[in-house]
Amino acid sequence: AAGVLSFEDAVRAVRLRGEAMQEAVPVGRGAMAAVLGLDANAVEALCREAAANDEVLVPANFNAPDQIVVAGHAAAVERLCRIARDHGARRAVALPVSAPFHCPLMRPAAERLAEHLADVPFRDAAFSVIANVDARPTNGGDDARARLIEQVASPVRWVESVRRLGEHGAEATVEIGAGKVLTGLVRRIAAELDTLTFGAPEDLETVLAGLRADA
Repeated sequence: AAGVLSFEDAVRAVRLRGEAMQEAVPVGRGAMAAVLGLDANAVEALCREAAANDEVLVPANFNAPDQIVVAGHAAAVERLCRIARDHGARRAVALPVSAPFHCPLMRPAAERLAEHLADVPFRDAAFSVIANVDARPTNGGDDARARLIEQVASPVRWVESVRRLGEHGAEATVEIGAGKVLTGLVRRIAAELDTLTFGAPEDLETVLAGLRADA
């Protein structure tokens, strides 16, 4: 939407990224789990306690102030789920995913994406884009390329990203696609933002009316 990549280059990059992330870790060696009821510092401490030896276990998605997804070696994730409630969590739930995304185990995938994107032209953005890898706005094409590569093996900082939108003057968000999961998270993070969803063609008029009201 910001004009950084052509549609064709974006589709090719998305396909390669997905394949590379799936192939980075053998099936069964990695896992992810959602931890509910603990803040970021508590989850980071829990990861350190649950990981043994050289195992990887880190926060991977900061979805809400008290909802954080962790990723890493499967044994470490399983161990965390067993001890989470003893450390104050409301619960910890293993997620049905095929790989441990957004953690250091994805570095081979990041390297493959970097190699692919090296020859792909990136233009400067038509408007600022908040990158969820560090919740900072970016406009430059080279910066956008670097953020896309870094994001593969880094946590998704959704809470910080939503708050940064408000700091930069956003008044509303539009979730595009099926479901309302992100809309629910936005409401928990920044209740002052209006939230709209565009999941089907018939939603268009409602979304446009909502945006006009916020203009």
